[in-house]
Amino acid sequence: MFVHKVWEEKEIKLMTQKNMPFPMLSDLGGSIGRLYNVYDEEMCMNLRGTFLIDPNGVLQSADILAAGVGRNLDEILRRITAIQHTQCTNEVTPVNWSKGKQTLIPSPSLVGNVCNTWKK
Repeated sequence: MFVHKVWEEKEIKLMTQKNMPFPMLSDLGGSIGRLYNVYDEEMCMNLRGTFLIDPNGVLQSADILAAGVGRNLDEILRRITAIQHTQCTNEVTPVNWSKGKQTLIPSPSLVGNVCNTWKK
Protein backbone atom coordinates (compact mmCIF):
# COMPACT_ATOMS: atom_id res chain seq x y z
CA MET A 1 0.00 0.00 0.00
CA PHE A 2 2.94 2.35 0.60
CA VAL A 3 4.22 1.78 -2.93
CA HIS A 4 0.74 2.64 -4.25
CA LYS A 5 0.67 5.84 -2.21
CA VAL A 6 4.03 6.98 -3.58
CA TRP A 7 3.07 5.83 -7.09
CA GLU A 8 -0.13 7.91 -6.95
CA GLU A 9 1.42 11.02 -5.40
CA LYS A 10 4.77 11.09 -7.19
CA GLU A 11 4.04 9.43 -10.51
CA ILE A 12 0.40 9.18 -11.61
CA LYS A 13 -0.42 12.76 -10.65
CA LEU A 14 2.63 14.04 -12.56
CA MET A 15 1.97 11.89 -15.64
CA THR A 16 -1.76 12.55 -15.92
CA GLN A 17 -2.23 15.85 -14.05
CA LYS A 18 -5.14 14.09 -12.31
CA ASN A 19 -5.79 12.68 -8.88
CA MET A 20 -6.72 9.03 -8.71
CA PRO A 21 -10.48 9.14 -7.98
CA PHE A 22 -10.55 5.63 -6.52
CA PRO A 23 -8.30 3.61 -4.21
CA MET A 24 -5.65 1.22 -5.43
CA LEU A 25 -5.66 -1.92 -3.34
CA SER A 26 -2.79 -4.06 -2.17
CA ASP A 27 -2.96 -7.85 -2.12
CA LEU A 28 -0.09 -9.11 0.01
CA GLY A 29 0.11 -12.87 -0.39
CA GLY A 30 -2.14 -12.93 -3.47
CA SER A 31 -5.36 -14.18 -1.86
CA ILE A 32 -7.51 -11.77 -3.89
CA GLY A 33 -5.45 -12.35 -7.04
CA ARG A 34 -6.10 -16.05 -6.75
CA LEU A 35 -9.86 -15.39 -6.59
CA TYR A 36 -9.64 -13.37 -9.83
CA ASN A 37 -7.19 -15.85 -11.37
CA VAL A 38 -4.44 -13.24 -11.86
CA TYR A 39 -1.91 -14.44 -9.28
CA ASP A 40 1.34 -15.73 -10.77
CA GLU A 41 2.57 -18.42 -8.36
CA GLU A 42 6.09 -18.48 -9.87
CA MET A 43 6.59 -14.73 -9.56
CA CYS A 44 4.63 -14.50 -6.27
CA MET A 45 2.72 -11.48 -7.57
CA ASN A 46 -0.51 -10.50 -9.28
CA LEU A 47 -0.64 -9.65 -12.95
CA ARG A 48 -1.79 -6.09 -13.64
CA GLY A 49 -5.52 -6.29 -13.19
CA THR A 50 -8.16 -3.58 -13.22
CA PHE A 51 -11.53 -4.74 -11.92
CA LEU A 52 -14.49 -2.37 -11.82
CA ILE A 53 -17.02 -3.61 -9.28
CA ASP A 54 -20.30 -1.78 -8.79
CA PRO A 55 -21.80 -0.88 -5.39
CA ASN A 56 -23.79 -4.15 -5.49
CA GLY A 57 -20.58 -6.17 -5.73
CA VAL A 58 -21.11 -7.10 -9.39
CA LEU A 59 -18.03 -7.19 -11.62
CA GLN A 60 -18.72 -4.76 -14.49
CA SER A 61 -15.34 -4.70 -16.22
CA ALA A 62 -12.04 -6.57 -16.03
CA ASP A 63 -8.72 -6.01 -17.76
CA ILE A 64 -5.66 -8.14 -17.22
CA LEU A 65 -2.41 -6.88 -18.69
CA ALA A 66 1.09 -8.26 -18.94
CA ALA A 67 3.44 -6.79 -16.33
CA GLY A 68 5.14 -4.54 -18.88
CA VAL A 69 1.96 -2.99 -20.29
CA GLY A 70 0.76 0.26 -18.71
CA ARG A 71 -2.87 1.09 -18.10
CA ASN A 72 -4.77 4.03 -19.56
CA LEU A 73 -6.30 6.09 -16.75
CA ASP A 74 -8.54 8.03 -19.16
CA GLU A 75 -9.98 4.74 -20.48
CA ILE A 76 -10.60 3.45 -16.96
CA LEU A 77 -12.40 6.70 -16.06
CA ARG A 78 -14.39 6.56 -19.34
CA ARG A 79 -15.44 3.03 -18.53
CA ILE A 80 -16.53 4.00 -15.00
CA THR A 81 -18.61 6.86 -16.46
CA ALA A 82 -20.18 4.52 -19.03
CA ILE A 83 -21.02 1.92 -16.37
CA GLN A 84 -22.59 4.56 -14.13
CA HIS A 85 -24.57 6.00 -17.06
CA THR A 86 -25.94 2.64 -18.20
CA GLN A 87 -26.92 1.68 -14.66
CA CYS A 88 -28.98 4.86 -14.29
CA THR A 89 -30.71 4.72 -17.70
CA ASN A 90 -32.10 2.20 -20.16
CA GLU A 91 -29.39 3.22 -22.63
CA VAL A 92 -26.20 1.53 -23.83
CA THR A 93 -22.96 3.19 -24.86
CA PRO A 94 -21.63 2.46 -28.35
CA VAL A 95 -18.00 2.06 -29.41
CA ASN A 96 -15.73 4.98 -28.44
CA TRP A 97 -18.51 6.55 -26.36
CA SER A 98 -17.62 9.33 -23.96
CA LYS A 99 -19.72 11.46 -21.62
CA GLY A 100 -22.09 13.74 -23.50
CA LYS A 101 -22.03 11.68 -26.70
CA GLN A 102 -25.01 9.85 -28.15
CA THR A 103 -26.16 6.62 -26.56
CA LEU A 104 -28.43 3.91 -27.90
CA ILE A 105 -31.66 2.45 -26.54
CA PRO A 106 -31.66 -1.30 -27.10
CA SER A 107 -34.65 -2.74 -28.91
CA PRO A 108 -35.35 -5.40 -31.54
CA SER A 109 -35.62 -2.65 -34.18
CA LEU A 110 -32.05 -1.56 -33.42
CA VAL A 111 -30.63 -4.91 -34.56
CA GLY A 112 -29.00 -4.36 -37.95
CA ASN A 113 -29.76 -0.63 -37.79
CA VAL A 114 -27.12 0.71 -35.43
CA CYS A 115 -25.30 2.46 -38.32
CA ASN A 116 -28.52 4.25 -39.29
CA THR A 117 -29.37 5.18 -35.69
CA TRP A 118 -26.00 6.17 -34.31
CA LYS A 119 -24.60 9.45 -35.50
CA LYS A 120 -20.82 9.23 -35.23
